[in-house]
Formats: sequence, C-alpha cells, structure tokens
Amino acid sequence: MSVTENWRVIDTGLRPAAQNIALSRALLEARRAEEIPSTLRFMRFTPAALLGARQSAEQEFDLDYCRARGFIAQRRITGGCAAYPDESQLGWELYLHARDVGAPGGQGIARRLCHAAATAISALGVDARYRPGNEVEVDGRKLAGASIVSDGNALLFQGTLLLDRDLAAMLRVLRMPAGKPFDTAVAVVGERETTLKALLDRLPDAALLKRYLTEAYESEFGVEFSEGDLTLSEHARYQAALREFDAADWVGCVARPASEMPIMEAAQTFSGGLLRATVMFETATQTIRQVWFTGDFVANPRRTVPDLEAALRDLPVSRLARKIEWFFRSRPAAIPALRPENFITVVRRAVGRPLLVRNP
Repeated sequence: MSVTENWRVIDTGLRPAAQNIALSRALLEARRAEEIPSTLRFMRFTPAALLGARQSAEQEFDLDYCRARGFIAQRRITGGCAAYPDESQLGWELYLHARDVGAPGGQGIARRLCHAAATAISALGVDARYRPGNEVEVDGRKLAGASIVSDGNALLFQGTLLLDRDLAAMLRVLRMPAGKPFDTAVAVVGERETTLKALLDRLPDAALLKRYLTEAYESEFGVEFSEGDLTLSEHARYQAALREFDAADWVGCVARPASEMPIMEAAQTFSGGLLRATVMFETATQTIRQVWFTGDFVANPRRTVPDLEAALRDLPVSRLARKIEWFFRSRPAAIPALRPENFITVVRRAVGRPLLVRNP
C-alpha cells in the first residue's frame, strides 16, 4: 500500500513587499537545500510598486506619483510584469523540487500549475481557465497572473489573484496605457481584467478560496498538505535576504531610462472601421512588451481582443506578422470587419517599422 507524501502549507499574512520577497528567497533556498518539504504559501501585500526580476522602475512606474503616495518600489525574484499589489489581492507560492513536477520546461510546469489554480477558482462558480502567458482568465479577462523561477533543483511558482482592486491607483502607479485620458485608460484596462468581487457580486471567502487552492494542488500532485510554521533555518535565511532586498541597490540593480521603452500609438481607418494600437515597445531588443487595440469594430466573442493582446505580449516585432496570422487562422470570423494585415499594419506604424504585410 502506497503512502501519500505529506507537503506543508503556511500563511505568512499581510506584509510589506520587501518582507514578502525576502521570504520568497528564503523558502526557495531552503527547498533547494532540502531543509523543508515542498510547500504552499499564502501571502498578501501592503500597497507597493512591484517589478519583475529584470524590469526597470523608470520604465514601468510613475515614480513621482509613487513617491508622493508612499508606494515603495520593490523587485521580485521571479519574472513577469510589473504590478500594483495591495491588500485586496491574494498571493500564493509553491516551492517544489524538480522531481515533484517532471514536466519539461518552465512553461509546461506553469501551464500545469495555472490549470490547477483555474480549477480551484472555478469551484466558486466562475468559468476560470488557463491562458498562455501564465494567466487565469474568465471570458477573456485576466483574473490571475503567475511567474516562475528555478534555483538548482528547486522551483518557485508565484501567483496573484484579484479578489478586488483599486484600478485608479494601479493606473496611476503603472505606465499602462499611458498617453491616454485617464478615464479612457480605466475603460481600456477595465475591459481586459476582472476581479472575483465583480464576477460574484461579493467578496469571496478568502479562507474558502485557500482551501480550494490547497485541495486543487493536493489532487494535482497526489499529496496531502499539513499546516506548518517557518523553521529556524527559514527565519535565518529570511533575515539575510531582507537585509539585501530592503535596500536601494536591490531595487535599482536594473536601471534603464523610460525613453528606451516608449509607449507609441497609431490609428488608421480601414474599410471595416477605425483601428488603434497603443504599444509599449522596448527599443533595445525591438520587442513589443504590451499592446492595446481599440476602435469602432465589433469582436465576437468579446474575448478575441484581450486574447490577441495576450498573444502579442513580449513578442519580438520581427515575429509580429506570423503571430497575428496564426492567431486569426484559429478564429477566422472573430472580427469580420477587419483583416489580419490591418492589425499588422497599425502595430508596425505605431513602432515606426517598415510595413511587411503579406498578400492575402
């Protein structure tokens, strides 16, 4: 008779960003050293401007606004997009060993873990699904995002779920989509993200949600979780990491000017209507970091535009035509008034590239 493996679940509560990131490092190091079992951690943040591991604060945030409001910039040890976490969001992390996952490649692992999270969230009565780009979405609108990093044989998967949000504060902190009237920016982002409160017409029971996530990962890995506390080893590692992370040198270890990631826009009227592309573009690598499409066209289903924007995130501009053509081959009638080359044209005009449009 096989014995079910026992993993640990902990809740480190509401903390400032530096403490949460220091705990991420401490638990990952402890898992690599096999001082702790594989662990599920729940956490929350006090308001912060939070960078991915390789991002620059100057490019991602309105630093004057952050300083005026006391929002402290911090840097994760995982990759992914810049974010504005606060008390209204639930974070969770899985600290695993390579032998726990087996699936090749970080993206395959992230897909598996996001699928499990979507299953847990769906138990609340919403149709949550995994979307490439390490997201959980409902009807095309992002509900949760995730990132992943490895350290030797140890792996950290990190997710954030929007229970509720302060959309106005988030848009003041982040440069997305800059250059637009504020009300327009709120409307654009509001169409692409949602919260459990909006979907359920009430704030979900956080304890119930944690239970569902725990049970989903128990089922995914065939294990049982037991509640635990931080060990003395983790406390020592945490104190050392906090000294490193609660410092300007850590937050500023990647520093690139905002001028190297401008937000550019182009619009054109085609036979099917007006199409506008707002593009956050990294000039050094010629990469589309993020794009927003707006206009007077109709998409059916409505999720088509957010799905297209997700497919183009972090895409080298050299692959733009192939990616857009591939996307519309899979859903040929989603935006009947516009053609794939219309989207290619307006994005390339936004980033100032020569038009390389294939004949239909």
